[in-house]
Amino acid sequence: MSQPPLLSASAETRKFTRALSKPGTAAELRQSVSEVVRGSVLLAKPKLIEPLDYENVIVQKKTQILNDGLREMLLFPYDDFQTATLRRQGRYMCSTVPADAQEEAQSLFVTECIKTYNSDWHLVNYKYEDYSGEFRQLPNKVAKLDKLPVHVYEVDEEVDKDEDAASLGSQKGGITKHGWLYKGNMNSAISVTMRSFKRRFFHLIQLGDGSYNLNFYKDEKISKEPKGSIFLDSCMGVVQNNKVRRFAFELKMQDKSSYLLAADSEVEMEEWITTLNKILQLNFEAAMQEKRNGDSHEDDEQSKLEGSGSGLDSYLPELAKSTREAEIKLKSESRVKLFYLDPDAQKLDFTSAEPEVKPFEEKFGKRILVKCNDLSFNLQCCVAENEEGPTTNVEPFFVTLSLFDIKYNRKISADFHVDLNHFSVRQMLATTSPALVNGGRKSSPALQDILHEAAMQYPKQGIFSVTCPHPDIFLVARIEKVLQGSITHGAEPYMKSSDSSKVAQKVLKNAKQACQRLGQYRMPFAWAARTLFKDASGNLDKNARFSALYRQDSNKLSNDDMLKLLADFRKPEKMAKLPVILGNLDITIDNVSSDFPNYVNSSYIPMKQFETCSKTPITFEVEEFVPCIPKHTQPYTIYNNHLYVYPKYLKYDSQKSFAKARNIAICIEFKDSDEEDSQPLKCIYGRPGGPVFTRSAFAAVLHHHQNPEFYDEIKIELPTQLHEKHHLLFTFFHVSCDNSSKGSTKKKDVVETQVGYSWLPLLKDGRVVTSEQHVPVAANLPSGYLGYQELGMGRHYGPEIKWVDGSKPLLKVSTHLVSTVYTQDQHLHNFFQYCQKTESGAQALGSELVKYLKSLHAMEGHVMIAFLPTILNQLFRVLTRATQEEVAVNVTRVIIHVVAQCHEEGLESHLRSYVKYAYKAEPYVASEYKTVHEELTKAMTTILKPSADFLTSNKLLKYSWFFFDVLIKSMAQHLIENCKVKLLRNQRFPASYHHAVETVVNMLTPHITQKFRDNPEASKHANHSLAVFIKRCFTFMDRGFVFKQINNYISCFAPGDPKTLFEYKFEFLRVVCNHEHYIPLNLPMPFGKGRIQRYQDLQLDYSLTDEFCRNHFLVGLLLREVGTALQEFREVRLIAISVLKNLLIKHSFDDRYASRSHQARIATLYLPLFGLLIENVQRINVRDVSPFPVNPGSTVKEESLPLPAANPLVTPQKPGIALDNSLHKDLFGAISGIASPYTTSTPNINSVRNADSRGSLISTDSGNSLPERNSEKSNSLDKHQQGGALGNSVVRCDKLDQSEIKSLLMCFLYILKSMSDDALFTYWNKASTSELMDFFTISEVCLHQFQYMGKRYIASLTKCVALLLPAWEPGGVGTHSS
Repeated sequence: MSQPPLLSASAETRKFTRALSKPGTAAELRQSVSEVVRGSVLLAKPKLIEPLDYENVIVQKKTQILNDGLREMLLFPYDDFQTATLRRQGRYMCSTVPADAQEEAQSLFVTECIKTYNSDWHLVNYKYEDYSGEFRQLPNKVAKLDKLPVHVYEVDEEVDKDEDAASLGSQKGGITKHGWLYKGNMNSAISVTMRSFKRRFFHLIQLGDGSYNLNFYKDEKISKEPKGSIFLDSCMGVVQNNKVRRFAFELKMQDKSSYLLAADSEVEMEEWITTLNKILQLNFEAAMQEKRNGDSHEDDEQSKLEGSGSGLDSYLPELAKSTREAEIKLKSESRVKLFYLDPDAQKLDFTSAEPEVKPFEEKFGKRILVKCNDLSFNLQCCVAENEEGPTTNVEPFFVTLSLFDIKYNRKISADFHVDLNHFSVRQMLATTSPALVNGGRKSSPALQDILHEAAMQYPKQGIFSVTCPHPDIFLVARIEKVLQGSITHGAEPYMKSSDSSKVAQKVLKNAKQACQRLGQYRMPFAWAARTLFKDASGNLDKNARFSALYRQDSNKLSNDDMLKLLADFRKPEKMAKLPVILGNLDITIDNVSSDFPNYVNSSYIPMKQFETCSKTPITFEVEEFVPCIPKHTQPYTIYNNHLYVYPKYLKYDSQKSFAKARNIAICIEFKDSDEEDSQPLKCIYGRPGGPVFTRSAFAAVLHHHQNPEFYDEIKIELPTQLHEKHHLLFTFFHVSCDNSSKGSTKKKDVVETQVGYSWLPLLKDGRVVTSEQHVPVAANLPSGYLGYQELGMGRHYGPEIKWVDGSKPLLKVSTHLVSTVYTQDQHLHNFFQYCQKTESGAQALGSELVKYLKSLHAMEGHVMIAFLPTILNQLFRVLTRATQEEVAVNVTRVIIHVVAQCHEEGLESHLRSYVKYAYKAEPYVASEYKTVHEELTKAMTTILKPSADFLTSNKLLKYSWFFFDVLIKSMAQHLIENCKVKLLRNQRFPASYHHAVETVVNMLTPHITQKFRDNPEASKHANHSLAVFIKRCFTFMDRGFVFKQINNYISCFAPGDPKTLFEYKFEFLRVVCNHEHYIPLNLPMPFGKGRIQRYQDLQLDYSLTDEFCRNHFLVGLLLREVGTALQEFREVRLIAISVLKNLLIKHSFDDRYASRSHQARIATLYLPLFGLLIENVQRINVRDVSPFPVNPGSTVKEESLPLPAANPLVTPQKPGIALDNSLHKDLFGAISGIASPYTTSTPNINSVRNADSRGSLISTDSGNSLPERNSEKSNSLDKHQQGGALGNSVVRCDKLDQSEIKSLLMCFLYILKSMSDDALFTYWNKASTSELMDFFTISEVCLHQFQYMGKRYIASLTKCVALLLPAWEPGGVGTHSS
């Protein structure tokens, strides 16, 4: 053929270069070339191939499949997945939900919360899920190779010449082993007994000539001269021999003698026997090789052998049953899997690993153990009447501990009350008879056996938890004593350091009177504080001590005042002004170990590690008031229902109703009725020394204050179901402190006088009241007082009430709810209330329900997280009962909102826990309501419509994993619970669901392909989630239908797409092809017409025919896509090749397909790869293994684009007729294994085929244009295929990169190694001459690419790379040779 005229080519080139942007770096240039090329050459979109109807095929070919020896490669296992229930594990001995809570609960929200905390976990288990990830995630993946056997190569001999031969032997030893054995004497003269065995250290080494010696020594110092050696060259076999000693084995030598050795265990013995036999096998192979080569020198040993027989049997009788068997055994046992040698297989890469998902569990902040040891004042004496006994404080004191955070200005824990008084001091108080633990919650009798009242009476240890530790958190102790008058008066004796014995006696006398008369009333006395943390990491400041004890100021008692005082805590000049009481508070802090025993939580529920002995002290957990922000909120897992009440202030200075109202005590009660004789509930947590639960509690009293402030905290266990009558009742008393018995003994000493009542109903609009309240005070308490209502104009409804001070709001009180069954959020409350009215929306008015659903978007973030499982369960329930599309879509919108909020707060782990453990599809009743998977799929479709709100649809794309996971779990539970697993795949789901899935795939894919620039994160996530969903659909649905969905997806992509879309497409294929039953999905079996075919008469496909792609759908699709990608630029090619190679690595490591026959069957699926490589043979044919890029496709050589032949996309010119003349018997001899392939014809081929890769972008032979290859086409393997494997005739001819070539060659070698001999011979018989030549070219390139170049070469390369790396441009670096 004549050369095409140069002019037109160069004109074309100029036009071509004009289209380029101004390139800066090589990488940019490559990109622009690629895009211009795309513009100038229309790449045909490969036509889609309809997949086979999988379900019908396996029914039609049932007999063939069942008769197949490897039927497990064709059928999915029956027990592929099942549902399971896992017991909910908690920290507690018993459930946290009170025994009768379920019966008491009436409101839907409370009921659903209780159900959440009582329910077990619901799982779907996929039996083979471990096989559904990357090859790195395979189970029992053969332990990573420690080291390959070390071989010494000729090329390295010179480098190592200086080394001493013996040490060389041990280094290069292909097989080494050492250890202690017992050696017996085996002479005919001496019979071997147990005693004649001597313990020796054996060391197996390989000598310089490749032979092995077994040396033995007296000890492990093998540097010395050995005691003796056994030459394994003259060993005939190793057999077990237990006649004399256990675990013994015998080495039979050629001179009929033998060595008897024994190990310490059976395992060791077997290891030695296996190792030694391996060496004998190698010796035998070497001998056979010498025989074959005719180089065998008949030395003395050999000539002794009898000449009869094969020579083989007499040489090694133990192992020579058959040469073939020995070879096969050696191959299977001692050969390393090919891919172990691949650098990519050794890389650790966890990017594709799914995060580990744990069930919801109670989580705490930093936990601190606070041990209260002692409180002692300078004023001390003996309090006993007879003055016998220890010296103690002269009166009882009571300590309350809590945490204050001055950074955020709040109290962050509940109060922990401690009584550190000596036993004799406690006797001063009038005893109250303790009641049993039967307060607000009905505890089981078993619980009362565990929690002994005596052990709970005087707590000394508390566990505080802090979610956000930092140095500005203080542990504050407030100290109170029995009411005796003013704080100043009471503290005075404690502030003097003079002689104190008289003072002590005086104080003791007054204290005894006060304790008898006013024992139940307390007064504020002192406070102290200390820091907790050194830093924000939660390291405890154990060296810090409590400050001095400061006297309380009656005008600065509130928590707000305390925060102000603490703000000055580090300012000595401010603290010096505070009055100090002389005394010492000894409290230590420590970390809490995970197995800390014997503690109860804030509701007094004991942990699992709990001893029932009444002597063991109990530690109490103190409730943390966690900040109400989403990131610090955990989904609730236990029942907890506490109300904390804080009376703050009473303004009584202008009241005229009572003559005396100065020393005012407040009594707090919790009641469920306003009838006259109704009893308060016994649900208030008691103080130390008293009952565990009481009916009333008193706040500390301020002497002679008409407007007293209070700092007390009253903790109440709320009933499970609250109603309108539940209220707090405050009763005010004037307490008479003066005990003056002046003459008038007739007058009874009145301690307290009632001076008013106040009440606070607990529920408002169905929710618990928690803001600060200002409440009026009444002088009387008529029956039915809750019913009182002002009607205005001086009229009212309800009983007559006399108000104090004209019904002004005189009492300030606040409450704090810590509950996992009541919500403060109005929107959430309203939604559940409406659902309760309408049976979860089944009878709801659509528009009404939609209004409540829309208002859920305004729900507070921390509430949403706290009640996450309960909220989602309810939304899914409404979804299945919805009768209108509008409701279903709005439910889905709320779910999207919840899911997005969780992600934005970094709390997606809660969603994963929900789907995996908590989500449970409701039992399905066809007539009543629908399934979650169908309704959710339809709603997703509506939201993805182009006309819908794009913000919502973007969120759905970004967080689509959640919705697809719910669909998957719902499908699994639906199939199992309704016994549909036994049905044929195409009957399991209704046509409406198939339609919904197809629609969602068709709606989602365009979003992915069109939004990748504007919203890369959303489209990337959606792409991955869709792939995971489709992969899992193979487990449940009609598999042919799922294949069609993959086609629907692939049809949205085209050659010439931007790189990102190629990444998406191959990520999708990677995920789908990682299905645990990928091999059965591809049906590796004959698809002939007529009778059932056996594998022997197999018509194998060596090219990507339409028929092949139809029958073996996934592998066909993958190979076609890889073929198309090879025509793209380098980044795309790398992605495609890596997906293919990683899949083959996975097949090779998969222990289900470990046998040779399994691997051979897998190889049949990949035979078309031969055709694919042959199409690109010129691009692979690179013999130079230097890591410096020889590849004009990826280096600065691209700058020379204006060369006439420089278009990388030209019709491939392959040598055809010119070669055929040079094909003669040598070639066919090489194929059949008779002659060596390296004979005279090989240089011929190479000279015609110009293998030098360092030309311009296309390899041609010295500028001559070679004729098209067409003469052989009629007989070629491609005869079914129009235009080669890719469906378009344009093939790039630029060289591939070194790393790409190596990866493709590894794939080629894996298939070549795995395929059966028959398959290879068939291929050689069918291939055209030019294809055969290409096949051997590729094989030869393997020799060049994987050739070992020697240590010196590697060392010099490393140096060069180190020098050159900084100079190379980032885009144009070839990967290093491995």
